[in-house]
Amino acid sequence: MNDNQVIITHNLTRRFGDNAAVDGLSIRIEQGEVFGFLGHNGAGKTTTIRLLNGVLTPSDGYARVLGFDPVADGPSLRRRTGVLTENPSLDERLTARENLHIYADLYGVPVAAVNERVEHLLEMFEISDRADDKTGGYSKGMKQRLALARALIHEPQLIYLDEPTSGLDPLAARQVRELITHLSRQEGRTVFLCTHNLVEAQRLCDRVAVLEHGRLLALGTPVELGQRLVHHQRVEIEVGPADRSRAAEVLNAFPNLAEMALEGDVVSVSGISRERIPDLIAALVGAGVRMYRVTAQEPTLEDVYFALHPDREEAE
Repeated sequence: MNDNQVIITHNLTRRFGDNAAVDGLSIRIEQGEVFGFLGHNGAGKTTTIRLLNGVLTPSDGYARVLGFDPVADGPSLRRRTGVLTENPSLDERLTARENLHIYADLYGVPVAAVNERVEHLLEMFEISDRADDKTGGYSKGMKQRLALARALIHEPQLIYLDEPTSGLDPLAARQVRELITHLSRQEGRTVFLCTHNLVEAQRLCDRVAVLEHGRLLALGTPVELGQRLVHHQRVEIEVGPADRSRAAEVLNAFPNLAEMALEGDVVSVSGISRERIPDLIAALVGAGVRMYRVTAQEPTLEDVYFALHPDREEAE
């Protein structure tokens, strides 16, 4: 395990009876990455986090996290990691400040640093004005922000976030996304992000892994996965008013396009492979169509996900 590798797994497997919740997972995650873990409910995301944090023992294979064996060194490892579950539990009889102080004590935060760190997190997550109210009266969004603050109280090197923006209003969600980027880019912390939000993953993640029934289907950057797995794109072409009809004729005659639409001076086509885009442009040029803009839209993680799950795209 080199100094930059925070997580290494090899053939990591966890069975419950005859069911393999995690099945032969092999990944490597570098320091400072925002690593996205994508998959349907029951894909094995939560079980993987529990294995990596030493809460569960693997049935086969192994993991090394921050240089620790999660099975043998679980307590030492967990002092260096933070976890935000999808439905975090707070002691609702206590105030936000009391919740943070208790977790600071549990994680062994130096006493001299506790007050400053608690106040900093309360301010960062905009809870200061309610810091001494019992958390049972908080909204779901406020509870989520407090739970994230709690996960950061001991300044962990590795942070597991499970749907961190779930239940947050748009402003709070943006603040959490900015915090994730700050933790990664400015502080060099590693973020292991489990999410169903493909747009959010596209925006935040350096690399993503896609799971299906415990097995790894794909691993790479969003751009790499798009180029490897999505073979058709959407292209927008801006033409002059006098050329709209001619452009539509050329595109209607161009073979194997899935769809063509004309909105104002913009003609859009979908279902064209990356390799055929130059041929499409050449056909328009050959017909004398003047073009002012050609934009090929890169495949998104949603495109990647449905390329890996074509049956679900048909259902949608």
